[in-house]
Amino acid sequence: MKVSILGGGGFLGRKLAARLAKDGALGGRAITGLTLFDLKAPAPLAAPFPVVCMGGDVASVEAVAAAIPPGTEVVFHLAAVVSAAAEADYDLGVRVNIAGTQAVVAACRALGTKPRVIFTSSVASFGGGQDAVVPDDGRQMPTNSYGAQKAIGELLLQDATRKGFLDAVSIRLPTVMVRPGRPNKAASSFVSAIVREPLLGLSTDCPVPPEFAVWICSPRSAMEWFLHAATIDAAALGADRGINPPGRSATVAKMLEALEAVAGAAARDKVGFVFDREVFDIVAGWPAAFGAERARRLGFVEQESLEDLVRAFIEDDLEATRAERGL
Repeated sequence: MKVSILGGGGFLGRKLAARLAKDGALGGRAITGLTLFDLKAPAPLAAPFPVVCMGGDVASVEAVAAAIPPGTEVVFHLAAVVSAAAEADYDLGVRVNIAGTQAVVAACRALGTKPRVIFTSSVASFGGGQDAVVPDDGRQMPTNSYGAQKAIGELLLQDATRKGFLDAVSIRLPTVMVRPGRPNKAASSFVSAIVREPLLGLSTDCPVPPEFAVWICSPRSAMEWFLHAATIDAAALGADRGINPPGRSATVAKMLEALEAVAGAAARDKVGFVFDREVFDIVAGWPAAFGAERARRLGFVEQESLEDLVRAFIEDDLEATRAERGL
């Protein structure tokens, strides 16, 4: 089985590649080759199978075709321009998030073998705001360009599945926390920062009020969802290839309580509040909760507790983040 990860140099892409290298197999079948693709070629990865690292433009049909070579059975399409960046630069968002997905469809169609494509969509493809609890059949009404581009990507992949070009599963990811490394250009970057920075001994400001709620998941849960989506029986999905996975709704205040429970009051005290209208206006339209009953029936794992989520970052990523940032 050959596997490709588009966005293989990013946070989730690197974690997924490391997991595949550790397991050596997917769905009980040995992996025989892995291609990692990003704007800049990802760093080499030690694995029990050949790994090819490639750089290129995800909007280029030729570059994406090279990253999904003949024999590829599973494609993880994680490449994207994130929320605030897509809102600030509309043309870039359209190019990467829409034209990039069109290039994936073209590359998979040219193979003629209907590979499984796991697409990272987003809760941002829905509206409703703080009071929403989105049901499984809820309508996607995004309130920002990033969410609209993700919803469009889902439709492109759904139609390509109907046409028999590929076999898509779209995972509408919650806000993933705690992200290692540095703050990024996502409007939701603060969700990780209010835990990560204090654990690094740094102060940070939260741009939304303590009562603001966010639909979240851990990197560990995201990995399990990706692997399950890669191997799930398509017959169980039917025509609807969009999955609202079982994340967790949590207020900023609850996140900080979990931080204090794990790391102490001194860590909690490193978080202040400075309201940011630009950030708030983007994230305020996102739903704070989902029903996610269909995903549970389909076997997608539940999200761990907030305290376990903080502990997972300490176990998995804290030291590497400290080293990366020279702390």
